[in-house]
Amino acid sequence: MNVERKDTLRGQLELKLGEQINALISASHALNVRTAAAFDSSIQPAAFHIVRWLYSYGPTSASSLAEATAMDRSSISRLLKQLENLGYVRREDSPKDRRAILLTLTELGRQQTFAALQDKEFVFYERIAQWDNQQLETFIEMLKEFNGF
Repeated sequence: MNVERKDTLRGQLELKLGEQINALISASHALNVRTAAAFDSSIQPAAFHIVRWLYSYGPTSASSLAEATAMDRSSISRLLKQLENLGYVRREDSPKDRRAILLTLTELGRQQTFAALQDKEFVFYERIAQWDNQQLETFIEMLKEFNGF
């Protein structure tokens, strides 16, 4: 096999990989939008992104939340106000620094998030249901390597 043909085959494979990654990103985005609607159809998906982050990582400051979610402070502030008014998020004093305010999910916020995520997880579990353990392990290892872990 000459180098030129190998490069052409490699280029074709890389294009196919790009197509599959784009399909995964698009499907994941669509699923995130549906999950946000299942959580509460009156909120924007960006608000659910905040809820999901708090569910995964716990209480944090508004500035840390803005940085972690790559949102500007004004957007975070507006979305948090909506989430607070709906009873999903509350503010509390930081146990380490009484001057600092931490944002945390309420019990209602945790329950709604858990229910919405169960539906989301089902979609992914359904896709891998027929895979044997070796296929799943190989896929996990390849994703970890691809993601740089």
